[in-house]
Amino acid sequence: MFPACLLPFNSQLAIDESAYRRHLRDLAGVGGIAGITVNGHAAEVHALDFAEQQQALAIAKDELGDTVPLIAGVYSSNWREAARVATMAADYRADALLVFPSEVLALGGQRRPEMAMSHFNAIAGATGLPLILFQYPLGGGLGYPLETLLTLCQSIPSICAIKDWCNDPALHERQIRALHGLDRPVRVLSTHSAWLLSSLVLGCDGLLSGAGSVIADLHVALWRDVQAGNLKSAQAINDRIFPTVRAFYADPLVDMHNRMKEALVLLGRLEAAHVRPPLQRLPVSEVDRLRQLLEEAGLSPATVYAAVNE
Repeated sequence: MFPACLLPFNSQLAIDESAYRRHLRDLAGVGGIAGITVNGHAAEVHALDFAEQQQALAIAKDELGDTVPLIAGVYSSNWREAARVATMAADYRADALLVFPSEVLALGGQRRPEMAMSHFNAIAGATGLPLILFQYPLGGGLGYPLETLLTLCQSIPSICAIKDWCNDPALHERQIRALHGLDRPVRVLSTHSAWLLSSLVLGCDGLLSGAGSVIADLHVALWRDVQAGNLKSAQAINDRIFPTVRAFYADPLVDMHNRMKEALVLLGRLEAAHVRPPLQRLPVSEVDRLRQLLEEAGLSPATVYAAVNE
């Protein structure tokens, strides 16, 4: 279980260090997590410059030390900048890197697999850190076709896992089976948070999700039940998670992490839900809807992060 943390901002939209440290401590205090992901989608990495990504990672490392492994996002379409971010993350003692696809690939890059190979080779050449490949849906042009995915994993030894967001249950299962069947098996971390129970039972090795910024404890509980084969208990946990799925992953999907910030405000863990443009604050009507769905999930200031505590 690797929650992808949020990044709080103050009213001037600068990084709110005290709120960020508290958020990191909240997640680190959830028994059963395997690490925390920083500088990912949940942290609005698209709106962070290099210095801010460095700052966010430095704060996280200072707050958590070596008690919790840190996965740092590498988000850039520029191969040279991606390598620079990877080197910086290694310098600040990140434990692994989550590599986002180059957005250039959306223009037909699936037909040119050597482009993806070039991007990953630049990053792998800059650091020996383990790499987690972020697999996007194929329909948007950024997902790697299965053949390309397997070639990348076989050709670059530092790729140890994928974060799977293919959003196709049949393909998801094929990828799990194919990656587990390699001579050097590659692990699959699900990020199919909208259908998580269904995803995990297909044989995933874990999960890496922005929803973990709010419900890391429920994710741990669900994971443990699936691993133990406790279907009834897993279904009961999933029933609690389902209202949060409706809350976070409603249309438009671009607001999912805005909603998570607002949820933590409602739950008393953040003071404000500032987001950077082009993202915008949620209307009052949607915040009211969030409040109702959190109540349906049994989440309150007294229960948030508390389903698992050991």
